[in-house]
Amino acid sequence: MTDHDIVKNIVQRGLYFDELQVGSRFLHRPGRTATEADNVLFSSLTMNTQALHLDAAFSANQPFGQRLMNSMWTLSTMVGASVSQITQGTLVAQLGLTDIAFPSPLFHGDTLYSETEITETRPSRSRPGQGIVTMVHTGRNQEDAVVATATRVALLWCAPTDGEDR
Repeated sequence: MTDHDIVKNIVQRGLYFDELQVGSRFLHRPGRTATEADNVLFSSLTMNTQALHLDAAFSANQPFGQRLMNSMWTLSTMVGASVSQITQGTLVAQLGLTDIAFPSPLFHGDTLYSETEITETRPSRSRPGQGIVTMVHTGRNQEDAVVATATRVALLWCAPTDGEDR
């Protein structure tokens, strides 16, 4: 049997607390093009009847001249884009979101590109084997305009020691 005959199971995961360094920046790709269906479905599922998301005729007479993507969709998609690179299988709990801002609008047909910078890490004082990570998420459209920012604090597992399973 050669090395080519051996099949290995590779499980995709995020990064453990110990693998994250302050100043690291992750560019999450591919981007996600926002659709009218995304906006209508998300707004309907969350019972958000804001006419700026659902009513094209109303929105045409408002300052942006068209419907806006639901900002909670933008926030959720921006944070969600980080999961596979950072927290998939390594997250214990999300502790909080702060400093959420939407400096520019996102419209149907725009593509949301997300990035995350690690701004602080510290071992948990009360939960051995876990650490607290602060990260800043930034969402940009295809023209590089910032459409969303948020600071997120999460509790992550530390890397398992020999024989430990996560």
